[in-house]
Amino acid sequence: MSQTPAHSLPDVAGDAASAARALDWVGMDRIALPLRIAAADGAAPLVVPASVDVAVDLRDPDARGIHMSRLYLRLQDALTEEPAGHAALRRLLQDCIDSQQGLSTRARVAIRYGHLLRRPALASEHSGWKNYPVEVRAELADGHFAMDLAFSVEYSSTCPASAALSRQMNAQRFAADFAAATPLSTGVVRDWLASPRGLAATPHAQRSRADVSARLRPAFDQLPLAELVDAIEDALGTPVQTAVKREDEQAFAALNAANLMFCEDAARRVAAALAADARIERYEATVSHFESLHAHDAVARVSSASR
Repeated sequence: MSQTPAHSLPDVAGDAASAARALDWVGMDRIALPLRIAAADGAAPLVVPASVDVAVDLRDPDARGIHMSRLYLRLQDALTEEPAGHAALRRLLQDCIDSQQGLSTRARVAIRYGHLLRRPALASEHSGWKNYPVEVRAELADGHFAMDLAFSVEYSSTCPASAALSRQMNAQRFAADFAAATPLSTGVVRDWLASPRGLAATPHAQRSRADVSARLRPAFDQLPLAELVDAIEDALGTPVQTAVKREDEQAFAALNAANLMFCEDAARRVAAALAADARIERYEATVSHFESLHAHDAVARVSSASR
């Protein structure tokens, strides 16, 4: 069967709209596309699967629709050519606007993917991969470009109140077990502490998550994901681990004891790390402690507007 030439195919998108009015945004969500991202330590860029939303405004109230296929074609070419950054995404969004031939003045894109970072074990010589959910949001409107980097970091949080209550019970048991023992040698106390009797109670701890969204300054083109993840994990002190041997688990337990935190403490630590980074113009963060004591979560939110 012969094909009809493309120029003679009907195009009803050019018909007049039946209920004329301008539209804020028109586009596509959850497009499956490959994405080129910068690798760590100067290695060659990687190509990873991504889910992409793209939209433009429809400023002509009488136009029935936008040229949607043009957005798709520009996306799939641009996202594999170079890693996403201020310059690359600004060019992409301007190209999306230009592709509409006067129908649009604004464009935006949201790119979601998983970024794998290799993390060393705490004490052993091993290492493993950890996945960080990432979303890059960019918008170009009236010549003004803005880009946000959002990501999540998982960590462990041990409750300070529960730790204090556990220490009290340990002290009470020690006093009861050694009420008649005089004097006490260091060896006897050490053996008691290492025995099951030396642990009357343990504080509750839980996996937790920090969700961060940061507006990036245009002076810094590339996405500083690894650096920001490192800063937040260092501030929290107890990021979840990958490869774990017994010595790593013991080191993790020691870190939890040294970094007792309520969700309020965690939010302030995250805020301090973000506020210290010159690449960030403003930020918002939510920390969630998925309680092992309660059926509900403990949550704190902080932003650069908080003082």
